[in-house]
Amino acid sequence: MLSIKSISKAFAGRTLFANASLQINRRDRIGVVGRNGSGKSTLFSIILNEMTPDSGEIALERGSKVGFLPQENAPTGDESVIELACSFSPAFIAAARRLGALGQAHDGEPTDGDYEVFEAAGGGGLIAKARQILGGLGFKESDFDRLAKELSGGWIMRAHLARLLVQEPDLLMLDEPTNHLDLHSLIWLQGYLQNYPGAILLISHDREFLNQIVGHIVELEGGRVTRYTGDYERFLVQREANEVQLMAAYENQQKEIERLMRFVDRFRAKNTKATQAQSKLKQIERMEKIEAPYVSRKKMNFSFPQPARSGQRVIALRGLAKSYGELQVYRSLDLEVERQQRTVLVGPNGAGKSTLLKILAGVLDHDDGERELGHNVQPGYFAQHRAETLDLNRTVLEEMLDSRASVTEESARTLLGGFLFSEDDVFKKVGVLSGGEKSRLALAKLLLNPPNFLLLDEPTTHLDMGSIDTVIEALSQFKGTLVFISHDVHFIRKIASHVIHVEQGQLRHYPGPYDYYLDKTGQQSSRATQTSLANGTPAKGGSPTSREDAKARKRREAEARQALSKKRKSTQGIINKLEAKIAALEERQGEITSLLELPETYANGGQAQQLNRELMQINDDHERYSDEWSSAVDELNAIV
Repeated sequence: MLSIKSISKAFAGRTLFANASLQINRRDRIGVVGRNGSGKSTLFSIILNEMTPDSGEIALERGSKVGFLPQENAPTGDESVIELACSFSPAFIAAARRLGALGQAHDGEPTDGDYEVFEAAGGGGLIAKARQILGGLGFKESDFDRLAKELSGGWIMRAHLARLLVQEPDLLMLDEPTNHLDLHSLIWLQGYLQNYPGAILLISHDREFLNQIVGHIVELEGGRVTRYTGDYERFLVQREANEVQLMAAYENQQKEIERLMRFVDRFRAKNTKATQAQSKLKQIERMEKIEAPYVSRKKMNFSFPQPARSGQRVIALRGLAKSYGELQVYRSLDLEVERQQRTVLVGPNGAGKSTLLKILAGVLDHDDGERELGHNVQPGYFAQHRAETLDLNRTVLEEMLDSRASVTEESARTLLGGFLFSEDDVFKKVGVLSGGEKSRLALAKLLLNPPNFLLLDEPTTHLDMGSIDTVIEALSQFKGTLVFISHDVHFIRKIASHVIHVEQGQLRHYPGPYDYYLDKTGQQSSRATQTSLANGTPAKGGSPTSREDAKARKRREAEARQALSKKRKSTQGIINKLEAKIAALEERQGEITSLLELPETYANGGQAQQLNRELMQINDDHERYSDEWSSAVDELNAIV
């Protein structure tokens, strides 16, 4: 559907892509990963014809439609939320307005042509679909008629995401689509995209989201665009194996070149050996040079200094109330947090999670009740919107030096270096920093006056994978107390030891990690169904059945289970055979790699070439069998 052939792009002498190619087919699910600044957004701009490559070409199949969600700042006009979500075409919106299909009729009297335009685009079905998608993304019915431009930036991005999902372009391009979502709407989007009918190309730093959605990973690193088969976890394994193999081949070739050059340098001046020396030079020139693998991935390097020990009770809220005008968020709320708890706040958007976090941090006043900090407790708050806590007119270094903590310029620059601000980077204005850079700066500022009670609101937003892993590692060693909000399931699983579900002003505690919370909430649903059946009450959507009907139903269920079992065994057999083939290929890969490491292999040039050709064929077979394995696993998982 989309073919990218040999494109190159450089900025100010820095190469983002060099002779890069990529093929995107219908129904492909591709995640684009790479460190910040590796060229992911540039690649999207080239595909969208917003930017021209220095060389190469982009070819889109005739008639194919492309839809794009930017990372932020999508435009809005005077349309309502439901109108924005239904923006199939300007003509459709105009007709729907006159027909009153999107609320009260306006913009004049409808015409026969309006009916034709409305129905041709999907009519009421399209609007119903838009309502369903908006609901899944967290919008309430009361939001549908609001002007989109009155919403916050995050909600505007959700409305634009709904617009794209309603339109269903052949290629859906998403740049960090989860940044503006809470956990509930993220899980809904994850399920929706798993059944999306077109191709998906997405940039994301959320590894769990990638694992659930994509079947291929494209990595941008060191000017290369490399495609891997499988989800993010398989990509990590494959990349490491490829780098080891490529490094071995590169080092072996360099040894061979060095050996040949020693001969040339020794004998080129001797008449009797000059011809042979020239032959060796030509042999080097004819070699297809192997480039050294690019493995320099700079990561943040920091740890939270171990804080002063607090009292056992870190904070207590008693009878707390908080309202925004007529909207009451909490009434008579009680909460205690104990030392070294690692608590994640989960719940639907608008439930009051950020409000609760700000009250705990002491950056937001409450209307009634008590907030009592424990002995020797020092809170530290990391805001979701980093700009709220940073002065955009200062330089990075000035922002660090303007702190309650006494800090020298040398120590501030040393700390900033651990957060990837080096040399002249510290003199950048905060206002020109990317989202990831602002996040790193806000984290660095936290360390100037290390708290023992950390309160983090979406700490991984805008951070790349390596930075997220560094934050996880640092927090894992942190001996203080932590309360946080996140929609990154991988981050939650690694950090949280306690879950609080926030909804309708109430807190429900789950004294265990995230999977414990999922298990308990699933068990509750199951128990509710079992209880209703035990009481003779049908579950929701069910109806009473006679004994004969029950017998027939049980027989059908048994037959269905047998059929599923047979299909499951057959599919598992296919998977086992493919895994055996893949294992054999990987074993042969290892043998060839070992042979290529031996100097005597290159004594016979034909043997080295033959081994390299066999290795290329093995790589092709490995990718093909991996694709078949992935499809078979998907088929097995789909068997209920």
